[in-house]
Amino acid sequence: MTCLNGYFHCVTIIRSNKFIFSLMKTLPKINERQQKLQKRYKQLMEEAYNFRQTDSAISDFSEFKAIKLLNKLNELKFLNRDNAPRALR
Repeated sequence: MTCLNGYFHCVTIIRSNKFIFSLMKTLPKINERQQKLQKRYKQLMEEAYNFRQTDSAISDFSEFKAIKLLNKLNELKFLNRDNAPRALR
């Protein structure tokens, strides 16, 4: 492989290609985890709604767990915000 602008440029390209390759391998895992958390979030919110009239303590606890899951979902959305590296577009 020949480098046009010297050794540093070559190393930068190789490192960015490795990063893109590793990112492409982790995107499906992030998507899968995101879907599981969304499903669990919906279950917890439905449970909280259903218990609202009968047992407010269970309802509050379910809603608390759902909010914690929502925070995790927001973190995953940030990691997966473009769904593909810009270099591949």
